[in-house]
Amino acid sequence: MEKQNDFTKGSISGNIMRLAFPMMAAQLINVLYSVVDRVYIGHLPDASTLALTGLGLTFPIIMIITAFANLFGMGGAPLCSIARGKGDDRRAERIMGNSFAMLLISGVLLMIVCLIFKRPILYAFGASDQTFPYADDYVEIYLCGSLFVMIGLGMNSFINSQGFAKTGMMTVALGALVNILLDPVFIFIFGLGVRGAALATVLSQLLSALWVLRFLTGKKAIYRLSLKSMRLDFSLIGEISGLGLSGFIMSVTNSAVQIVCNASLQFYGGDIYVGVMTVLNSIREVLTMPVQGITNGAQPVLGFNYGAGAYGRVRKGIQFTAIIGVAYTFIAWLILMLTPQAFIHIFNSEPELIRLGVPALYIYFFGFFMMVLQFSGQTVFIALGKSKQAIFFSLLRKAIIVIPLTMFLPTVFGLGVNGIFLAEPISNFIGGAACFITMMVTVWSKMKEE
Repeated sequence: MEKQNDFTKGSISGNIMRLAFPMMAAQLINVLYSVVDRVYIGHLPDASTLALTGLGLTFPIIMIITAFANLFGMGGAPLCSIARGKGDDRRAERIMGNSFAMLLISGVLLMIVCLIFKRPILYAFGASDQTFPYADDYVEIYLCGSLFVMIGLGMNSFINSQGFAKTGMMTVALGALVNILLDPVFIFIFGLGVRGAALATVLSQLLSALWVLRFLTGKKAIYRLSLKSMRLDFSLIGEISGLGLSGFIMSVTNSAVQIVCNASLQFYGGDIYVGVMTVLNSIREVLTMPVQGITNGAQPVLGFNYGAGAYGRVRKGIQFTAIIGVAYTFIAWLILMLTPQAFIHIFNSEPELIRLGVPALYIYFFGFFMMVLQFSGQTVFIALGKSKQAIFFSLLRKAIIVIPLTMFLPTVFGLGVNGIFLAEPISNFIGGAACFITMMVTVWSKMKEE
């Protein structure tokens, strides 16, 4: 199995795509967890727009849970790949065990804190008296199963880092299939509405978590979870957290952006515009899925070759990932600009939301293809263990550019809600270009010298 997953052999693009295709499928299936919920909720017979808006208000909380999964999962997995490339099996197992232990600890603490303070949190996130009941119904059940989410998402990275991308795909495929089947049963047949969507999601994530644990404790895994490997090593946790901080900050800043956007949209436009943003975020999740599959597929390959000293292959991998990503996002952007109503109809068919959503979509997705430069640069920094650069550019695009612009632009030239939607494309151009150019100067050029 070690020889089969030796990424220094064969075509670098072939290795990336061998992992990327299952990961793209996994990403698509993973997106279905939340997107399917929104599709069903957005077409409820009564109060569909209010229910969809309430669901959108829970996104920041879900992103915070994802942030901690990224901190210890995406932080540990690249280090595991680098250790495997160097042949240090003991270190690789300890990295995985410590990551798992921290996922358990942080997951329990998050659940307790969020359940205690969920009411003031949701109102601070832009809820109104009309949308709060829907948000509360969903998030209460979701939080009770958040530990399953963190284990499934965080530890699946270690399955992929060992080269078992198909098994990683099955992790999310199992849960998503169950979610798709249970959603209509709980939402419509049992009449549970938003609570039914949350219950279906939690049960499906439980199955994903059990699948991950079964594989990582079984004979097929190269590195296995054991109680010995879970013994906390704080110096190792520091390394894991340092590298995972990039993904953590990206998710936390995404959460912060969503909070500021929802609150600002509530102030300048009301519940309907919070609903529009929920739809736009849903479309973005679907369209960025293939890019995330490619970059996730590239990470173990780049990290392994970097650890093995195959720097020429690292350069080829960077080049391939960037070109494929830009080509895809440009085509996706063109299709979206030509058929905006078709994409919005997937999530909601209310005439007023569509009327307001189309012009917002044109603004929000302008220059969408520039986002891939951020993804590509970030992937390289994470895969090669360069945590400082990864953290900085995570902060730059969202915290330093988007949040201030979201608060400032609505107040100038009478832009109002349009200023809020305009902040995203500006950040894509500035943040994406800055991240990619820095990566080319500090990593690409030095790889040739080495």
